[in-house]
Amino acid sequence: MTSRLQFEDRLVGKKILVTGHTGFTGGWACLWLKSIGAEVAGYALAPDTSPSLFTQLNLEQEMASTLGDICDFDALLNAVEAFQPDLILHLAAQPLVRKSYREPVNTFLVNAQGTAHVLEAARLVKSVKGVLCITTDKVYKNNEWAWPYRENDPLGGKDPYSASKAAAEMIIQSYAASYPASEGKGPAIATARGGNIIGGGDWSEDRLIPDFVRAAIDGGAMTLRYPDATRPWQHVLALVHGYLVILAGLLSDQPERVAKAWNLGPQELKQYSVRNVLELMSAHWQRPELEYMDNPLPEAGSLALDSSIARNQLNWIPVWDTDEVVRQTAVWYRDFYAAPEKTREITLSQINEWRAGIQE
Repeated sequence: MTSRLQFEDRLVGKKILVTGHTGFTGGWACLWLKSIGAEVAGYALAPDTSPSLFTQLNLEQEMASTLGDICDFDALLNAVEAFQPDLILHLAAQPLVRKSYREPVNTFLVNAQGTAHVLEAARLVKSVKGVLCITTDKVYKNNEWAWPYRENDPLGGKDPYSASKAAAEMIIQSYAASYPASEGKGPAIATARGGNIIGGGDWSEDRLIPDFVRAAIDGGAMTLRYPDATRPWQHVLALVHGYLVILAGLLSDQPERVAKAWNLGPQELKQYSVRNVLELMSAHWQRPELEYMDNPLPEAGSLALDSSIARNQLNWIPVWDTDEVVRQTAVWYRDFYAAPEKTREITLSQINEWRAGIQE
């Protein structure tokens, strides 16, 4: 491990509760936090995939892990009160667009009402100094225009997932205004809006890279429903890096500097389509059979974020470009399937490679 970075120093020994810790991003975030000496606890549903990154990393053996639903306010409040965290990283969500069409009410309950539950628990437990809520680039009203969205652009969302995350943003804004941290009425609250995350350890349903991995391993065909759609592809470590910088800022002498919404998107201007990403994955690992279909449900065709504020004010700059992001993702899965018992070693190696490239 390289020497600790400045933002990591602020998190050493701090008690950080991660909702959604059993998920893909949660696994990477908890491992990074544990590796630098933070005290981490989690509140989430049990892992819903097999394999799962949380299980493969053996995180349950070294952190307090409470299995529960953020829609169950009493259970959540009990977990927060028991741990008395300094910070909350709120990752728990129903994150799938197509699933939101099948289960719209549950999507709104988890993403909107669940966020209200987290913020209310944080308000009631006075140890909590800051909360970082993770939403998405899809909170913006998508006009299918060519330029990136900025933090002050209008929020919206046609599909239930996007609308539920935009609703969560409204709840966050309400809590921040109604219970200002400056008056001691609640914790400082920040929001991070990221793009399409990829990286090793994701086996979720109906996602591009996990579908590719399943096809590569099982020998079946992979069906692409929207091959020419472009997305702000980024490695999960880019976002976890940003989350940790913001969390550290919430513990600073001036938490108001970071208690706002942040775009965390790729820095490069080149657009990569679904087809581009899969061709890169194939080049770095193996190529499954690819099939194409008409998209049965509406999704955004073009979406990008302007992250200049995070770059200039947080000094948050992604270490890897998209080509390297895809290569590292392919390498993770290749190495995992060659030696699953080395999951922690593989994951920590990539975390430390990313950390070594951060310039403060």
